[in-house]
Amino acid sequence: MANLTLVQAINLALIQEMERDDRVLILGEDVGPNGGVFRVTEGLHKRFGSKRVVDTPLAESGIIGTSIGLAIAGLRPIPEIQFEGFLGPAYDQICSHAARMRTRTRGAMTIPLTVRVPVGGGIHAPELHSDSPESIYIHQPGLKVVMPSSPYDAKGLLISAIRDPDPVMFFEPKRIYRAFREEVPEDEYTLPLGKARVVCEGDAMTVVSWGSSVVQCMQAIERSGRSIELIDLRTLYPFDMDAVEASVKKTGRCVIVHEAPKTCGFGAEIAARIMERCFLYLESPVQRVAGFDTIMPYYKLELDYMPDADRIARAIEETAAY
Repeated sequence: MANLTLVQAINLALIQEMERDDRVLILGEDVGPNGGVFRVTEGLHKRFGSKRVVDTPLAESGIIGTSIGLAIAGLRPIPEIQFEGFLGPAYDQICSHAARMRTRTRGAMTIPLTVRVPVGGGIHAPELHSDSPESIYIHQPGLKVVMPSSPYDAKGLLISAIRDPDPVMFFEPKRIYRAFREEVPEDEYTLPLGKARVVCEGDAMTVVSWGSSVVQCMQAIERSGRSIELIDLRTLYPFDMDAVEASVKKTGRCVIVHEAPKTCGFGAEIAARIMERCFLYLESPVQRVAGFDTIMPYYKLELDYMPDADRIARAIEETAAY
């Protein structure tokens, strides 16, 4: 196995899928000779040429609109949006067209499209470069939404996304692009979309999270010394409610952690589902640890905004003591 960062794992997945299937192509701003703003596509232009790794103008709506047309024509495009804050111009193409094409054509057309987007804070970037917009796209029927928390998961989930017949939003937490390494099989492999991972088992409490917050949860759990089960959702839509339900029925307590603002964040949906399915098993209210309901602040306050191990540990202790 190779010891890879998350960036390297994604790069390897792209190489292997482009070698396996000549319908796969990449397009976006600076993805060609420059290798992308985070160098995720580094080396691919030299390897596969300018017909399969395409530099585009700075026009997110055009990137997605072109990708939809390519997908209808039988290709498997992987557009890259440089930062999540610039998904706005592409929103209409993603939600009004890509997400609806299967239904609109009564199944005659599907859009095998994987939109790669770096998301989240933690790298001291300016405004519109540090947001967590996953809830917006989870709420749109017709899209699948994925956010890995480790190099191993990133490779297997991305390959599954590329092979999926419908549009997938593949959110990459930029904070952990190079934060740590992990053993990743060099051979291609897939991980099923819609299946969560139990990061560590426990019977006193359940913690549910995804993306870079999983790393902060692991630190908080280690600090607590309690028997806590940590579930990494991996796929946010469809999400693995069965795994959450089974864990909460076992532990009776739950803390949900995410970086996006608290109001209407995905944690609210999970908490409501827990109330529907697990109410009689609960021994304490479900807690949420989330970003604040503000614009992501500039870098001096960025880490105060994001849930860290201290905030998560406090929520764990409050939930345990209820």
